[in-house]
Amino acid sequence: MKITTILKQRNRGVSFEFFPPKSEAGKKSLVTTVRSLKESNPLYISMTCGARGTTQERTKEAVYTLLQEKELEIMAHLTCIGARKSSIESILNEYKEKGIENIMALRGDVPQDVSDFDFSAQDFRYARDLVTFIKKYGHFCIGVAVYPEGHIEMSSLEEDLEYTKQKIDAGADFAVTQMFFDNSHYYALLDRMKKKGITIPVLPGILPLTDVAKVKQFASVCRTTIPQNIEEEMARFSGKPLEMEKMGIEFTIRQCQDLIKKGVEQIHFFTLNKSKTIKAILDAI
Repeated sequence: MKITTILKQRNRGVSFEFFPPKSEAGKKSLVTTVRSLKESNPLYISMTCGARGTTQERTKEAVYTLLQEKELEIMAHLTCIGARKSSIESILNEYKEKGIENIMALRGDVPQDVSDFDFSAQDFRYARDLVTFIKKYGHFCIGVAVYPEGHIEMSSLEEDLEYTKQKIDAGADFAVTQMFFDNSHYYALLDRMKKKGITIPVLPGILPLTDVAKVKQFASVCRTTIPQNIEEEMARFSGKPLEMEKMGIEFTIRQCQDLIKKGVEQIHFFTLNKSKTIKAILDAI
């Protein structure tokens, strides 16, 4: 079923994002995690793909493994930087044959080891180009990423919004945000999109803030900030991972409760392939 149909039919629920495992043990752990979170009756689950499609084969394998789990709608991520149209076409045809109806269309990250990356040599320069390509199939529901604090490569929120609108005008059906830790950024994004005439569903992407150091690593490659008071408070538990995790879970619970209070009742969780933390949050909200 297309995710947009699910979102219309169920005005409340959660979705979960996983990354493809690297080993057989990781594969078994992933299945165990998914089965544990399956009890929450998720709206859908998604499987990430590495920059430049570096995990494309593992992504496909993980997607096909999870297809064996009944009553789960699965969305496959697809990145296009460094990919040829022929390879994208091949994987889309394969997904279509397997019954996959939902694709998260992403540009992917520019290689950090290349200082003069040539966008003009790419078959797909931007996510909007991939969206346009996928849309021609007439088969897939297409998700895109949006950025509450603006994409790191954009000079302003206005410029970021213009590129966002181009992706949506190309045929995107819904969006999931980059992680954020201050809900005001999400509410401001929705307001900017509304004023721009953008009306597609925008799910907030929530990453549990259980390890400040690790989250700061994630944030270093994107434009995401951690509120200073939260960072300082959690820094008190440096060297005490269990206490830091407990506090981080409490913060994420409050974050989700605020979203729900404001009428946002469809929430996307970046699980990091772990169920314990997510379940603790869900039990509280």
